[in-house]
Amino acid sequence: HFATTHPKSKAKDSKRIERSMIICSTMSTLGFLGAGQMASALADGIVSNGLRKPNQIHCSDIWKPAREKAQAKGYNAYELNSGVCENSEDAIFLAVKPNCVAAACKDVMESKDSGALIISIAAGVTLETLEDSLPGRRVVRVMPNTPCLVGEQAAGFALGGLATDDDRRLVKELLDAVGVAMEVNEILLNAITGLSGSGPAYVFQFIEALSDGGVRAGLPRNVATQLAAQTVKGAAEMVLKTGKHPGELKDAVTSPGGTTIAGVEALEKGGFRAATISAVTSATKRSMQLGGMPDADIQNKYGL
Repeated sequence: HFATTHPKSKAKDSKRIERSMIICSTMSTLGFLGAGQMASALADGIVSNGLRKPNQIHCSDIWKPAREKAQAKGYNAYELNSGVCENSEDAIFLAVKPNCVAAACKDVMESKDSGALIISIAAGVTLETLEDSLPGRRVVRVMPNTPCLVGEQAAGFALGGLATDDDRRLVKELLDAVGVAMEVNEILLNAITGLSGSGPAYVFQFIEALSDGGVRAGLPRNVATQLAAQTVKGAAEMVLKTGKHPGELKDAVTSPGGTTIAGVEALEKGGFRAATISAVTSATKRSMQLGGMPDADIQNKYGL
């Protein structure tokens, strides 16, 4: 049996390729202030998906090895941010640490305005702060997560007051190159921080615990970890691809009086569900606190 490609799928792929060629042919350039892991993952995903050519990527970093790594991929690399600001036509990603954002914004304002959209992936830096530092510029705030490094990002983004529908489409297209991105009201970026921003750590802990259980039951560590990780990956794919509620998928595995329901009972006795909910809400509250929201407002407005 040989798998065949559905005609609609072929047409969709051909349209995507054609559109990518059109985008590339305009020579619209993208910039990254900071060439660390997250910036590199975004740039690599954008290029590998045909949304830009390597020579349409401009990035800056004070660390020479980061610039050399970028240059080896065919990207334009600079020590100074001004090189990126003056050569980026479509968008400039602020991919620096939060305490470096003010300086990066200053460099943007002191450089020639190319009309580029400013996209911040700096954690905790609000749209208000960005817009105060970048008067008159269109800005977008993004909360990515580390699976961006393997092309499986789950991100949220919020538009600033001057951002347009075209900006919305551009941000969605660029972020979707390394996973999934959803637009939300900015205040909900705190919840996204608690869920998908911090979520990989919870899942890593769960995988480690599954592996520990396998070892306790007699499996070699390498076998247990591989099976645990693949189990989580497979279960996630089932949720995404079937569109079924996780509870329905769980019920399909739990036979009456069987092994799975015994394991589920043990998780419930251990408070697994409540602990997971608390992890998300605690991280969300902490995100609000780091953003300067008073505890009284967090309690009164959001019940956290």
